[in-house]
Amino acid sequence: MSTLFYLNQSSSILKHHHSNFKPPSKRPSFYINSLLPVQSPPAQQVQTFWQWLSDEKVVTHKSPAKPGVVAEGLGLVAQRDISRNEVVLEIPKKFWINPDTVAASEIGNVCSGLKPWVCVALFLVREKLRGDESWWRKYINVLPEFTDSTIFWSEEELYEIQGTQLLSTTVGAKDYVKSEFLRVEEEIILPNQKLFPFSITVEDFLWAFGILRSRAFSRLRGQNLVLIPLADLINHSASITTEDYAYEIKGAGLFSRDLIFSLRSPVPVKAGEQVLIQYDLNKSNAELALDYGFIESRSDRVTYTLNLDIAESDENFGDKLDIAETNGMNTTAYFDITLDQPLPKEMLPYLRLVALGGTDAFLLESIFRNSVWDHLQLPVSRANEEVICQVVRNACKSALAGYNTTLEEDQKLKKEGNLSQRLQIAVGIRAGEKKVLQHIDSIFKEREQELDEFEYYQERRLRDLGLVGEQGDIIFWEPK
Repeated sequence: MSTLFYLNQSSSILKHHHSNFKPPSKRPSFYINSLLPVQSPPAQQVQTFWQWLSDEKVVTHKSPAKPGVVAEGLGLVAQRDISRNEVVLEIPKKFWINPDTVAASEIGNVCSGLKPWVCVALFLVREKLRGDESWWRKYINVLPEFTDSTIFWSEEELYEIQGTQLLSTTVGAKDYVKSEFLRVEEEIILPNQKLFPFSITVEDFLWAFGILRSRAFSRLRGQNLVLIPLADLINHSASITTEDYAYEIKGAGLFSRDLIFSLRSPVPVKAGEQVLIQYDLNKSNAELALDYGFIESRSDRVTYTLNLDIAESDENFGDKLDIAETNGMNTTAYFDITLDQPLPKEMLPYLRLVALGGTDAFLLESIFRNSVWDHLQLPVSRANEEVICQVVRNACKSALAGYNTTLEEDQKLKKEGNLSQRLQIAVGIRAGEKKVLQHIDSIFKEREQELDEFEYYQERRLRDLGLVGEQGDIIFWEPK
């Protein structure tokens, strides 16, 4: 998850962290259709892949769907009308690629200590480089060399998302892949030249990472990372709003211990149309762009992540951390803000805790430890609430200043149209982030204007003690 804000009580400054990405010296001019076209393997390779599955009795000429060239590249195209929830294909475990596949292969012994995704990535790269010697070659040959995921973008293309959280996430992901590759190269590849008699580069490893991010199935019974040839050609539809029952792992039969992957169509499909599913309802546009290379126009996909931090330099750090941990949080808290939706429930209490100080610090005393989180659900004091508003609003302005374009310029580009796929993603992501930042700013601007109308802790306490009247005036008693 990308980072955004640090609220440091000692300096009362909310900091916006920019990526270390270095933009090109000259603004690129690739606005109109200057990117690589959608990539599809040659028709002969697709036919060879289908024939391989047919020879292995995985599919037949009567199968409901088969591979076809579509707008996204390759997809599953219905050979006849398919009804809702009808099984489209079933793939036996023999054809899955997962950590078990790697463990049973020639490199299984040397990969035993690796992270699951790393061992599968290394297996994929090795099988690709083995060429015709690989049993998997007919599947490998239909895999794309790249997708529109931001991990495959050039520096000039990444320049178009300068200032966005997606850029930070992309650069971080690529750095992570590189560090994992260097470790694998040193510990596995170079010491085992007989198993790896070819040059393997970090670009090869990044390719495998991108394949896994975009094609691997997860959240399956006993399987958190598995590639399913043919099934992984299924494309996404924004109009499908359920993930239920699209795919599952089940037994191959009553008396069989084998497993099969079963894919169903969540909606009726006419012959000649694509079979589509919903990839993930909970992913933001930034996650969709990183994993798959597309975004959607739905507002609930447009998010911005706030990272709030209790500074170790805070003189009350220990007490604040104890309170945060008691309430299921930590020294750092992440909050995903969605366009046109309310703030996350625990965000304001956490902000108030981080900003707590001065005359409000008495709430940190041990006597309040069991009740302080309840008190933080409501405004503590005018000073505390004002600090929160000012700091968040200043941070929003700082973040908005970090983009290369304004929201108005982005909207003009979208209106003019004729944008390449990657530029559509870039404009959509940066425009979306700006809208959420403006949304956050408007929320705290409104709170700032209502500071005099809030009831604060001391007023609530006096009211609870019966010392404040209905009009908010303090009640006095005359001595008898």
